[in-house]
Amino acid sequence: MRMDPREEITDLLIAASSGDRQAMDRLIPVVYDELRRIAHRELAGERANHTLNTTALVHEAYLRLAILDRIEWKGRAHFFALSSRIMRQILVNHAISKRAQKRGGTRRTQVSLEDIVQLPETYSEELIALDAAMKRLEEHSERSTRVVECRFFGGLNIEETATALEVSPATVKRDWEVARAWLNRELSF
Repeated sequence: MRMDPREEITDLLIAASSGDRQAMDRLIPVVYDELRRIAHRELAGERANHTLNTTALVHEAYLRLAILDRIEWKGRAHFFALSSRIMRQILVNHAISKRAQKRGGTRRTQVSLEDIVQLPETYSEELIALDAAMKRLEEHSERSTRVVECRFFGGLNIEETATALEVSPATVKRDWEVARAWLNRELSF
């Protein structure tokens, strides 16, 4: 009888946390489809000819995850939350690099948090603006920033986010509402 994938992921993460170097290698086939789903969502608003595709983003994120030493994985939700954060950072770094290659300076555009995933040509600029706003949010509330990463970028639900952050679902709901309002205000310039 095959183990539940959620339990298998948790067991492999625990093994990796305990120093089993092969655990991360055994983990990738189990989490690959979910990482592709996250990467696909991250790339949804990018232009069609974006130089990073879903597979490249998953592989780049996995390489960064695999070299993390001595991380104490708290389970499946924690893994996917961190994976989402890494993918977001890869895309932001890529967008900054592309912008620097094209021209200097920045442009500010009014955009809501929910609209960001539907901006095909200007997504890179909005992603940079969102990243800057999230850095400002992190100065006020690191936990709220982690909630946004889990919910918006990672696609985790309230309960999964609560598990990943080791807080109550009520706290996640409150932080999510506050963070969304704060980011929408910051992005409406």
